[in-house]
Amino acid sequence: MTDLAQLELAPPIARLTLNRADKRNALSPDLLSALHARLDELEAHDDISVLELSGAGASFCAGMDLKAVLKEPGAPLKLLKSIAELTIRLRALPAVIIGRVQGAAIGGGCGLVAICDIAITHPDAKLGYPEVDLGVCPAVVAPWLVASIGSGRARRVLLSGGVMSGLDALNLGLVSACVPKEELHSQIEETVARLAKAGPRALSETKRLLNEIEGERTRELVRKGAHISADVVAGAEAQARLAKVYGS
Repeated sequence: MTDLAQLELAPPIARLTLNRADKRNALSPDLLSALHARLDELEAHDDISVLELSGAGASFCAGMDLKAVLKEPGAPLKLLKSIAELTIRLRALPAVIIGRVQGAAIGGGCGLVAICDIAITHPDAKLGYPEVDLGVCPAVVAPWLVASIGSGRARRVLLSGGVMSGLDALNLGLVSACVPKEELHSQIEETVARLAKAGPRALSETKRLLNEIEGERTRELVRKGAHISADVVAGAEAQARLAKVYGS
């Protein structure tokens, strides 16, 4: 199971990779369990100041894998609560998180982009929150998106649904840089190397203060969002729309 999430440690740098490329790194129960296990390992190290977060294959992360849980009562809430806790744990890490957004980052996957301290993508990447198009509520990711790009922009993005290009994501402030696809690797490696040279305590204390400024209320709303989303998923509207996508 832990092969679904790979952790490489080369202090002060760590790399965490979602490794479910055949399913576009969709957040299934098994992948989430693997990610939480890897975070257990990462949290035991106090010599990591930079974490690169990436997805294997062509996609960064396609979001939550509803197909894996829709027919099991109670499973959507369990899945959403696991996603919520994953984002909270990632945000709380003292290491600076750099997102390698080399491909599609959709729904919960785009939520992972929002919790990164720095995210880098390319113009052809597709990012966004199409939940409302499916009759689903993006409540878990909403607090992180508001923290990332502000309330007004978050409203427009989440209520409009659909996806955007990497360049549009840059213009919104969702990602930190958007470079030609062939330059993505070198840009990320350069950023990782530069931050690895910074003072570890300076980075961690700055992150700690920023998280304190963000406040406990954000984490409370993320957890509340899991219940709101699960209730909407269980409703007739979402079930009818999702059945068209995944089959009845």
